[in-house]
Amino acid sequence: MVDASRRWQTPLPTMYDLPSEFPEELGLPDQFHELQPTLLSITCKPSNYSPEDCLTAQDLNVYYDPHHTLWHKRPDWFLVLGATHVDQQDQLRWSYVIWQEGISPFLVVELLSPGTEAEDLGRSSMRLADKPPSKWQVYEQILQVPFYAVFDRIQNEFRLFVLTGGRYQEQDLPERRFWFEELGLGLGVWNGPYRGVNGRWLRWYDADWTYIPTPAEEAETARQAAEQERQAAERERQRAEAAEAALNQAQSEAQQAQEQAINNFLAMGLDVAQIAAALGVSEALVQRVRDGLGD
Repeated sequence: MVDASRRWQTPLPTMYDLPSEFPEELGLPDQFHELQPTLLSITCKPSNYSPEDCLTAQDLNVYYDPHHTLWHKRPDWFLVLGATHVDQQDQLRWSYVIWQEGISPFLVVELLSPGTEAEDLGRSSMRLADKPPSKWQVYEQILQVPFYAVFDRIQNEFRLFVLTGGRYQEQDLPERRFWFEELGLGLGVWNGPYRGVNGRWLRWYDADWTYIPTPAEEAETARQAAEQERQAAERERQRAEAAEAALNQAQSEAQQAQEQAINNFLAMGLDVAQIAAALGVSEALVQRVRDGLGD
């Protein structure tokens, strides 16, 4: 294990300092390879770990062999548990150098492309002497990454491999999802819109099979909740106004009926005291009605 106090004493090499073993590659991800890893990162919230204990990265070079410092792999996305947390911009990683970090990724996710499928699934040719190993060989045999996921959005296929006895064993995923006990999170295929793009996406979910929302989805949920509260408050205001109007109408009608009854008694020749006693009202009210003043 690398001494954490020594990790940042010297600058870590970058993809520019250590050129690729494939000089012809451009290293520019397509849109899906930008969106999907970002979705994984912003929703990766393990219940068993604090955010400071988790490093998520996409399209970041992983250097794995101190004897061949030009050799690296660039996972589409990976998660490291217990990596050194940085809080200064100038400490942000340019790459992930295993002999300096001292911790291998916990999970690697590769998004299948026609040009990388063979290597991603370990179907490439045997390794030649002094030639870099394949991704599969690096993840399985060198870094010994405990979990390796492969997602093919075209075929709608999600495959998960678990390191068992030094070899990857594929898991049976009839519902296209897998639960990580160590994280308190599950990973599965979700069909819906992300950043305005409808399709199939790998997403994290919790123990209740609820997918972890993105910040935008949380904001939209909060907005909808606020709108519902506003509408409920508006309905309550309208109900109160309607109730008040009905009460005022009833009071007005009662007053009119009362005044009409007083006028009827006055027309019959009854005096103020008699009318007040008959209707159960004050003599002052009867006097006001008689004088044409009303209530």
